[in-house]
Amino acid sequence: MTVPDLVPLPFETEDGIGHRAKIGLIVLETDHTIEAEARLIKIPGVDFYHSRIPNEIEVTPTTLTDMQERLPAAAGLLPPAFGFKAIGFGCTSASTLIGADGVTTAVQSKHPGIAVTNPISAAVAAFCSLTAERIAIVTPYTAEVTAPIAQHFSDAGFRVSALGSFLESNDLTVARISQQSIANGIRSVTANTACDAVFVSCTSLRMFEAVAELEVEVGLPIVSSNIALLWHLLRLADVYDELEHLGRLFGRQLAE
Repeated sequence: MTVPDLVPLPFETEDGIGHRAKIGLIVLETDHTIEAEARLIKIPGVDFYHSRIPNEIEVTPTTLTDMQERLPAAAGLLPPAFGFKAIGFGCTSASTLIGADGVTTAVQSKHPGIAVTNPISAAVAAFCSLTAERIAIVTPYTAEVTAPIAQHFSDAGFRVSALGSFLESNDLTVARISQQSIANGIRSVTANTACDAVFVSCTSLRMFEAVAELEVEVGLPIVSSNIALLWHLLRLADVYDELEHLGRLFGRQLAE
C-alpha cells in the first residue's frame, strides 16, 4: 500500500495559552490541593504551570529544610522560555524555615529576575493589604512546626491573638482533613478572641470552596496558604482582577 505525498499545510499563530500572564507553581510531591484550587481561578489569558518537588510525607523541621537544595531543580522544570511573570513555592512551613531569601535565591538561579513568592511571605502581604493587625492562626502541624509560623507573624509586626493546630505530621492525612473540621477550627480560634483576620496555614488544607460563606459567618477575612499565594502571584504578575467570590482578599490590591 502506498503512502500519499505529504501536503504542506498553511498555519497562523495566535497569542496562545497564558498570553496575559504565565505563572509558575512549585508544588510538593505530596500535595493534593493547590493545583485543584488554582484551577478555580478563571481569568482569561492567565494560566498556572506546575512543577513538583520531592518531599517526605512526614512534616518535620528537617524534612522541610531538606527541600532547599532541591528547589533549583524543581524550578528548572518550569521552562524559562515560557516567560513566567511570577513563580511561587507552595510550602508554607518550608518557606518559613528556609526563609524567603533562600527560596527566592534558589528559584531565581533558574529564572533570573522573575518575581518569586511563597505562602508565608504572601500571607504577610495579604494581611498588610487587609490592614489586619491581630491574627488568629490554624495549622495542621506539630507544635515544633507550628511555632515558627506564629513567630514569623510576630516578627513581622502582627499580634498572634490565637493559635490552634490539628497536630498532624502526615501530609497525606492533612490533605484529607475535612472542610468542616477546618471550619470548626476557625470557629474555635475566633470564638473568644479579638482578631482582625484568620490565617489557615498549609497548602494541603482546602479552603477555596468554603471561604466566602465562612467569612460571612465569622465576620472576618480568612486567608489560607493557597489563597494568599495565588493572590500574591496574580498581583506580582500585574493581574489585578477582583475575584471576591473566592474571599475578601481577592478583592484587594497590594498595599503600597
